Amino acid sequence: MPFDLLPLAPLPFAGLCAVALVAGCMDAIAGGGGLLTVPALILAGLDPRSVLATNKLQGSFGTASATAAFQRAGHLEVKHAWPFALAAAAGSVVGALTLNAVPQRAVSVALPFVLVGVALYFVLSPRFGDGDRHRLMSRPAVLATLVPLVGFYDGVFGPGAGSFYMAGLVAVLGFGVVKATAHTKLCNAASNLAGLATFALGGHVIWVLGLAMGLAALVGAQIGARLAMRLGARLVKPLIVTVSLVLAVKLALTPGHPVHDAIFAHR
Repeated sequence: MPFDLLPLAPLPFAGLCAVALVAGCMDAIAGGGGLLTVPALILAGLDPRSVLATNKLQGSFGTASATAAFQRAGHLEVKHAWPFALAAAAGSVVGALTLNAVPQRAVSVALPFVLVGVALYFVLSPRFGDGDRHRLMSRPAVLATLVPLVGFYDGVFGPGAGSFYMAGLVAVLGFGVVKATAHTKLCNAASNLAGLATFALGGHVIWVLGLAMGLAALVGAQIGARLAMRLGARLVKPLIVTVSLVLAVKLALTPGHPVHDAIFAHR
């Protein structure tokens, strides 16, 4: 590719692709790849809408790649799992279309506390293991409520959606860790693609950069999916707890959040 077609200089362009590879690996295991890619895109000087749009593009490659890896290994039967994708995509589209009507401030204030709750659940819950357990809700009820609600959140805000899918599928449907991770990647892929379509219509996607990062994320996702399938709960549990807590701290310490303002008010 000639350098004059790159949206950035070659070195930062390559750096963003390297970040996407690591993020794709992390995202395939426990979610949270946006913790790496979104700040990197911001530091590269992209405007906010282009950051979100391009991140959706590169993230779609990683989540779709991870979904395919789980499906090939027999942890995801598409003929039974496609309603999860449809419910997540529908929720994401509604979220994206109602973006301006959702109180973003309230979501950003509450989110760190919700993520801490998710982390505590995974630390304390005996239900998180490699085998399936008794479900607390029927599959149709989960498809009508939990999955589209998380998809809606992903369309409106995004960070932590993978953790929310995982928590719901484990706690409510009783899925084992690998099965829950596989279905989480499917839901993530569907909501990412739905969000990407919305952003693409607005012309905010930087395609060359997003596609290059997406190919790197695809490679990383293949590595991460294989690690998750091989190590199961031993790897996924500590990583998803770490990702949830790091994201909670990052959001709580963002200027304008009450936690940040309370800590730094007198400095």
